[in-house]
Amino acid sequence: MMTIKQIEVTVGEITRGYVNNDEQGVRGYDGLLDIRPPYQREFIYNEREQQAVIDTVLKGYPLNVMYWVRRGEDAECPYEVMDGQQRTLSLCEYVAGKFSYDFKAFFNQPADVQKKILDYRLTVYVCEGEPSEKLAWFQTINIAGKPLNAQEIRNAVYAGPFVTDAKRHFSKNNCGAYRLGRDLVNGTAIRQDYLEKALQWIAEHETRQGNPQTIVGYMAAHQHDPNANNLWTYFQNVLNWAITNFDLKRFRKIMKGLDWALWYDRYSGITLDTKALWQRIGELMRDSEVQRSGGIIPYVLTGDERHLDLRAFPDDIKLAVWERQNHLCAVCGKEFDFEFMEGDHITPWREGGRTVVDNCQMLCRDCNRRKGSK
Repeated sequence: MMTIKQIEVTVGEITRGYVNNDEQGVRGYDGLLDIRPPYQREFIYNEREQQAVIDTVLKGYPLNVMYWVRRGEDAECPYEVMDGQQRTLSLCEYVAGKFSYDFKAFFNQPADVQKKILDYRLTVYVCEGEPSEKLAWFQTINIAGKPLNAQEIRNAVYAGPFVTDAKRHFSKNNCGAYRLGRDLVNGTAIRQDYLEKALQWIAEHETRQGNPQTIVGYMAAHQHDPNANNLWTYFQNVLNWAITNFDLKRFRKIMKGLDWALWYDRYSGITLDTKALWQRIGELMRDSEVQRSGGIIPYVLTGDERHLDLRAFPDDIKLAVWERQNHLCAVCGKEFDFEFMEGDHITPWREGGRTVVDNCQMLCRDCNRRKGSK
């Protein structure tokens, strides 16, 4: 059963024992509070926002409510900041002398001003309960400041050695995942985009293997694993397969953002004729009929033209052909209004047919569907 209780702590209490370590994270409150666990994003408040936090405290205005989570009784660090991380970091960094306010560092302030800052009281709600309850609660209250994204929320809820180790590979600037996948995966590492993609891929991989899985389910199942080696290995295998089989230098602009794990799972067990693939990809990149270049690689692997979003006949061509056919379907010969007919390639695209008036015929919807299914 989840419980939420309100407490008050001072800035002095929060900042006592403050430690900021890039690998181990950020702690305060005499080592009892994980302000920024090592798996979360790095500090993102800018100078103006930091200044605003100190200005609020000195003027005695209330800062927004903060939210902590209480971990299990056996946790080495019992509390973790779930909302209010950037405000807490700003306070700790200022008291530690890391930046100035109004051209004065904390230690340059008069004693009464220092005391005013340290005695400032913060309102905190502490939550204790099951991971699923915490996840639902935090999704509800994650509305102030710079909201965490979905993966950052999951990281906070499913904290443990698995997520801590995963951050080493996926969540730091210039991390291994970024160096390997920057030309293939969308997003940024510090906002957890690479970690989320890796988790999505491995969850879908397990689902394809007959073990239905989700990101949350995978994280819950592996929360207490000693490391994230399996996740990191799978991610590397997927992208190394993509880099090996496709010419990243030539095809970079159509390779980024593809579902590489899907194609790896389907085709990594066979030897691809890369020379033939590359030649066909080059031809398709130059083909004006192809409207979606991001579908070229899926097409050359599967042969499914739907990946390409092939150019359709524009209305002016269809209208001219409809009039030329006297409003009759070219297959069944029945008369139809224009809106009930569709433009069809006489010579299909795969056989060299172009989207031009001389290669267009108007078919009724039923005839066009029947032709398309053959």
